[in-house]
Amino acid sequence: MSKKLHNLGLALVLSLPVVLPAVIWVAPAHAEQVNKAKEGWYGKLVDIEFVKQNVEIPLKKGVMLIDSRPAARQYDPGHIPGAVNIPDSKFDQMAGSLPQDKSTLLIFYCGGLECMLSHNSAFKAEKLGYTNIRVYADGSPDWAAKGTGQSVSAAYIKKLLDEKANFMLIDARPKRVFDKGAIPGAVHISDTEFDKHVDKLPADKATPLIYYCGGLECVLSDKSAEKARKLGYSDVKTYVEGHPEWLKLYGEAAAPVAAASGAGSTAKAGASIEAGKEKGTITAASFERTMKESPDSLLLVDVRDAKEFKSATLKGAINIPMDALEKKLETLPKDKPIVFLCGTGARSGEAYDTAKLLRSELQVYFIDAEMKFNADGTFSIKERGK
Repeated sequence: MSKKLHNLGLALVLSLPVVLPAVIWVAPAHAEQVNKAKEGWYGKLVDIEFVKQNVEIPLKKGVMLIDSRPAARQYDPGHIPGAVNIPDSKFDQMAGSLPQDKSTLLIFYCGGLECMLSHNSAFKAEKLGYTNIRVYADGSPDWAAKGTGQSVSAAYIKKLLDEKANFMLIDARPKRVFDKGAIPGAVHISDTEFDKHVDKLPADKATPLIYYCGGLECVLSDKSAEKARKLGYSDVKTYVEGHPEWLKLYGEAAAPVAAASGAGSTAKAGASIEAGKEKGTITAASFERTMKESPDSLLLVDVRDAKEFKSATLKGAINIPMDALEKKLETLPKDKPIVFLCGTGARSGEAYDTAKLLRSELQVYFIDAEMKFNADGTFSIKERGK
């Protein structure tokens, strides 16, 4: 009987509705920080992965990254590569630095979750009519910990040089370019010969290293900086604006270069190539004319990295990255003029030197100028000093 009563009681219990305790969701620590700081924040936030996808050297078109911190104390010693400095306290005076296209993606950042400068500037930009604004609230501390390296300003390098600080400034451009003019005190270690000159780096791997090259179109300093980090150097930064900006700011002129023999003559190779002042170069005017009148008379070899080439190059160009050129020289024809291309003339000049050294019979040239490559295969050239 007791067994029957037990079974009956169990059945009644099981038939009753079950009331479970409420589940309490506990936000991760980072989300709690965000919630505490939301008052006064700009509404559209992004994380480090979003920033990484939109910030690169060469600069990504249609994007401006803006550091809202003060210059000398915070931006100059370390910022996200490619970021422009518009301190929030000077936003109104410097608003002219913003792009004319109001649909440009603007990413503001400052000193982290407790810093309101980036949010303040984002609201100001919105009032000016900008429609595509984001704030990287985690900002510089997060980037320093998880990003792909920091950059410094020209003013910071000048300060270190004036103070005779303990650091090494490294020019990652080819020697032919370095010899024309460099930032005072810089050591030359070409990126393509990095492994051959590791012994030039300081023995103390805590020594600050700053790499630079030919400006915002040049990736050599980024590549060398990454190699140095892999060797264990713990304080490696870049100066991405590089030598072109340094010249504008501080006026160190490049060393004079004697005109090459035959300068001003026309190459006899079926193409109307007018030689430039330096050996191996061709003038921008003759290159533009040849590309317009008889583009098939030239073999264009883009020696930038595959990623840069894929982004934009000249119509008809082939890609042989500089670090692969030596192995692929045998594939180049000797019965057709070859023009090496890059964004600044640094890697293309090195390609010319390599080709003349290893296959002197090739008809090779390069353009010693700043080149802009468009997605439709067109281009523009800006000769130095013009």
